[in-house]
Amino acid sequence: MNIRSFRKEDWPQVKEIYEQGIATGNATFDTESPAYEKWVSSVADGLCLVAEDEEGIHGWVKVSKVSSRCAYAGVGEVSIYIRDRSRGKGVGKKLLQAIIEESEKKGYWTLQAGIFPENSASLSLHEKAGFRKIGVQERIGKLNGVWRDVVLLERRSRKAGND
Repeated sequence: MNIRSFRKEDWPQVKEIYEQGIATGNATFDTESPAYEKWVSSVADGLCLVAEDEEGIHGWVKVSKVSSRCAYAGVGEVSIYIRDRSRGKGVGKKLLQAIIEESEKKGYWTLQAGIFPENSASLSLHEKAGFRKIGVQERIGKLNGVWRDVVLLERRSRKAGND
């Protein structure tokens, strides 16, 4: 499995994987994937990676800025999605480790994630990568007419932003 930077030509597979996540009902509040321009504009500092092999892209991870204020320049939100058939095979672990390393090289000291409590696989993946639960936003938004909670996690770097 090769982990590399996202390229524009990856978008059809990345979009397909995102739509698989949407279909689970436990990955995002989105009910449809955004246009390419909107999606790519949310990527912070080129921090978007894909995992691929000869069969194609198996997953992707990106960091988005949490704020435009300079005090939060080193704080990003992680999104990670794995192709249905590739889940449980270590793809997520490799992608998350790689984005942590890349984000720290670019000066990020905090990565955040918001995950539905029902998404136990994603919660476990993040916790194994050093994220810790910092709270729950109860009934923060509706998905298909149902109020949903979101578990907030963060990972503080031991390398970046500590000076």
